[in-house]
Amino acid sequence: AGLIGANGAGKTTLLNLIGRLYDVTDGRITYNGMPIRDFDIDAYRGMFSSVFQQTHVFAMSIAENIALDRYDGSAEQKEKITSILSDLGMGDYIAGLPDGVDTQLGKEFDENGVIMSGGQLQRLSIARALFRDARILLLDEPLGALDEFTRMNMQDEILNIWAQRKQLALMVTHSIDEAVYMGTRVLVMESNPGRIVADIRIDADFPRDRSSASFVEYRNEILNRLHFGGKKEDKDL
Repeated sequence: AGLIGANGAGKTTLLNLIGRLYDVTDGRITYNGMPIRDFDIDAYRGMFSSVFQQTHVFAMSIAENIALDRYDGSAEQKEKITSILSDLGMGDYIAGLPDGVDTQLGKEFDENGVIMSGGQLQRLSIARALFRDARILLLDEPLGALDEFTRMNMQDEILNIWAQRKQLALMVTHSIDEAVYMGTRVLVMESNPGRIVADIRIDADFPRDRSSASFVEYRNEILNRLHFGGKKEDKDL
């Protein structure tokens, strides 16, 4: 599902509430009918993987950067990481490195580290989330820092992974086109107070045509929900 709304509507706060990084003080959030506060917190947090807009890289190998605290150096683990990166369109890149996923990444990408593009760094961040085999992905503007062409390619790659794994995913985005292109549902939020004002189901097969009449209709419906539809009246100077 895509979560869209203006800055300050509470999109990231809602993700943090779902992930139990914040405590719910009013109302309740449920998972399969059970209030999330009733789950063991460690077990509950283990159900989630998060992807953020900014990717932090450590002075370790690619495999260690992806597995982090779960890294054990085994051939099986490295094979899993290589497979995930291949699914994310980085197979040729990794195959071209002298040590594959054992290649060192420099924290500042100096002469001792491998240089990665913005799109490759974001793929690494997504690979971290996929490596954990969590039930639910929470994505907070994961593609917002990418150029438009890289962003569209990444959208397709994430959708391909989703089609294989069928993980539940909730993604915050400021792009209406991205929400319609990727989501089976689009949740529209407004601020003051932060609330969900629309739950729009996107009834279209994948892959979607961004120029189709139905795509434009969904886009216009979301624009109207955000009060950006129609022509603004000219104001007196």
